[in-house]
Amino acid sequence: MLKDIDSDKILKDVQDRWEGVEDKTTFAVYVGGALLILFVASSIISAFDKLPLLPKLFQLVGLIYTSWFVYRYLLFKSSRQELISDVEELKNKITGRE
Repeated sequence: MLKDIDSDKILKDVQDRWEGVEDKTTFAVYVGGALLILFVASSIISAFDKLPLLPKLFQLVGLIYTSWFVYRYLLFKSSRQELISDVEELKNKITGRE
């Protein structure tokens, strides 16, 4: 069951964050660009979906990759440890704690 949503608190939080943005024009351009990229990507995926053979081919590739990933990283304990260390290393690179 959903908890009560405090819309006033959410609105105030969004307004506070908007006031914290220093370069609003650049931010708006980035958001607009991201929305445009999502629209174009959605159109491309829809076009691929209409082709008769490609969706099944993509499903096959996804199934093969998923099977490989499970065999490579999830089946054995040593592989799981390797995956965990790789993920931690990536998190450290992204956050700059390296």
